[in-house]
Amino acid sequence: MKPYIVCHMMSSVDGRSLTDGWHLDFASDLYENTAATFQADGWICGRVTMQEIAHGDGYPKGLAEEPVPRANHFARRDADQYAISIDPKGLVEWKSDTALKSHVIEVVTEQVADDYLAYLQSIGVSYVFGGKTDIDLDHVVQTLAQELGVKKLIVEGGSHVSGAFVNAGLVDEVSVLILPLVDGRSEHPSSFEVAMSAWQQPAYLTLTSVEQVANDGVWLRYARKTR
Repeated sequence: MKPYIVCHMMSSVDGRSLTDGWHLDFASDLYENTAATFQADGWICGRVTMQEIAHGDGYPKGLAEEPVPRANHFARRDADQYAISIDPKGLVEWKSDTALKSHVIEVVTEQVADDYLAYLQSIGVSYVFGGKTDIDLDHVVQTLAQELGVKKLIVEGGSHVSGAFVNAGLVDEVSVLILPLVDGRSEHPSSFEVAMSAWQQPAYLTLTSVEQVANDGVWLRYARKTR
């Protein structure tokens, strides 16, 4: 039941993925246009990226008059596309149930606050429990497939979320847009980051296509290599 999963990244020539200070006006459109070609049922980002999208300013406290059951909640099952937020502690403060024309699904752990769950329900946001204290990504994507019929997902970042999906062996395809610049800032993350304590093994790939795209970019696509 696992969906087909693509990691779609954008990086500098030296593999940096944090785009602040790049001053490439075309980069966002190029990324979104290439992502759209996958025709995915949903896109996945981590907490930091989703906070930037949500532009939240807090949520009312005291909404939960009693403990909220730790059970998955699907406010919608018929969305054209889903925005899936990997947010273990429930920190992304959504203003509505929609992000970039996609229905929001929060992926949280059972440690999340009752008030946060009550708030999500009040604004029509769906949520899925990924585990008691940590997120089991395999369990999450299988739940999305079984409950919503999701067949294809794009992991769009940040680097730790992308690294976690690769490290868990869940990624079927890696798609990287290489842009024409060298970043050079050592404090900036690479496209895929995994904590040493969690590192499993390298993910081996097979090149499936190379395409020169607009503004001197290169689009590389790889399939997971079976050994």
